[in-house]
Amino acid sequence: MKLPTLQDIEAAARVVYREFQATPQYRWELLSQRLGAECWVKHENHTPVGAFKLRGGLTYFDQLKQRGELPREVVSATRGNHGQSIAWAARAQGVACTIVVPHGNSLEKNAAMRALGATLIEHGQDFQESREFAAQIAAERGAHMVPSFHSDLVCGVSTYWWEFFSAVPGLDVVYVPIGLGSGACAAIAARQALGHRAKIIGVVSAHATTYFDSLAAGHVVEAPVTTVLADGMACRIADAAALDILAAHIDHIVKVSDEEIAQAMRDLYACTHNVAEGAGAAAFAAAMQERGQRSGQVVGVALSGANVDAGTVAKVLLNAS
Repeated sequence: MKLPTLQDIEAAARVVYREFQATPQYRWELLSQRLGAECWVKHENHTPVGAFKLRGGLTYFDQLKQRGELPREVVSATRGNHGQSIAWAARAQGVACTIVVPHGNSLEKNAAMRALGATLIEHGQDFQESREFAAQIAAERGAHMVPSFHSDLVCGVSTYWWEFFSAVPGLDVVYVPIGLGSGACAAIAARQALGHRAKIIGVVSAHATTYFDSLAAGHVVEAPVTTVLADGMACRIADAAALDILAAHIDHIVKVSDEEIAQAMRDLYACTHNVAEGAGAAAFAAAMQERGQRSGQVVGVALSGANVDAGTVAKVLLNAS
């Protein structure tokens, strides 16, 4: 897959900014104290759907419209944030939207997708089974299947990294969570487009290691998913196109446990009073794991989403099991 150019990213930003403005990035002093390094947070939890994915959905549908290919119905699969993105963009274009989620998915993410006009179908025990079923019903209905990884999605998501790198040119290293790969590939695209020098470090759940294992093996390796907190990173099979980009450009990947993610959620709340979902806290968890290597550096972390059920965040903040 060809990475978007600076011109592509700037065009995508104009599409995104029809719906909302650039999200903020702040240097948080208490987080910096905990990390032992200057720490900047990119607040993608401040988008209208509480996560970065909306940028990709808006850009994807804009490209369909520009090509005269808007369908009557779209189908996709998600653990929540991608589904909100697609539901929002489909509603804006007057397109029917069906989203497949696995059984046991976040109740509040499900409610958010329904509120945006999506029809939800619960199917499968994990994201991969939901994705396969979504492709099946899209084919049966003659609907357009919106993938979870695509060049137009990456282009849209690149806008947040373009904002971050432009706003904080002194960044030495950034940490980005990896679900199916659009966020990390977008970071690479924006860095390349701007000629930025920051190292990009990917973060996976220690309980969903397909990208870590696949990079080590040099090919896609399926890995079991057992994470409880990081549903946005609960990918069982890496995307081959994303893997190729990561293999060529990422510095390395860090695995973080649910326990480390929970602590990062608590740290982010205590130091910034922002709520982070599991995947949204993973970047800071990884930075803390490597804090001994970051002294004197300027570190950027993506707070990529805040869509965690109230009961879950309450248990985490109270340090309950």
